Amino acid sequence: MSKTQNKGFTKEEELLLQDFSRDVSTKSSALFYGNALIVSVIPIWLFWRIHMIDIYSSVALFVAVTAMSTFSLAMAYRNTKFTLKHKIAVKREEAVTRELGKKLAEDKKMSKKEKDERILWKKNEVADFEATTFSIFYNNALFLTIVIVTSFYILRSFTPTLNYALSIGSAAGLLALWSTGKQ
Repeated sequence: MSKTQNKGFTKEEELLLQDFSRDVSTKSSALFYGNALIVSVIPIWLFWRIHMIDIYSSVALFVAVTAMSTFSLAMAYRNTKFTLKHKIAVKREEAVTRELGKKLAEDKKMSKKEKDERILWKKNEVADFEATTFSIFYNNALFLTIVIVTSFYILRSFTPTLNYALSIGSAAGLLALWSTGKQ
């Protein structure tokens, strides 16, 4: 949205729209890229020790494939989080409302609108945290499973370097593709 169109929204409306946006905070983005980098580097050990790829002669391949995999995994995390966040918010709404309702019932000075805003904010915070952690766990487990299955069973007759590139590339690509679908 341009700045001229954005001036019609109040601060509360902008915050509410931000909760339904696909954009993630800088903190979440750093968390996603950090986790994606760690998970993308893990298979290097597998291919170094089990498939006997020489690390020094294949460093360019490792860097290129790890970079592509890191980007694809971070995108999968972000997409899965977006899909899950609203589902989790609906499921947690009653519990958060009940918990905060008890805490805020004693405060007679607070208006009903302010109490509702705090409940909405807390519900979104809980949903954001749960969606983030589940997205990372789910995508990491799926990525590593696909890498192991493809490298040891499907592509076992390929050369180790080609096996590495195809195993990691296909796992990261499939996760990125599956995360864009509607769930």
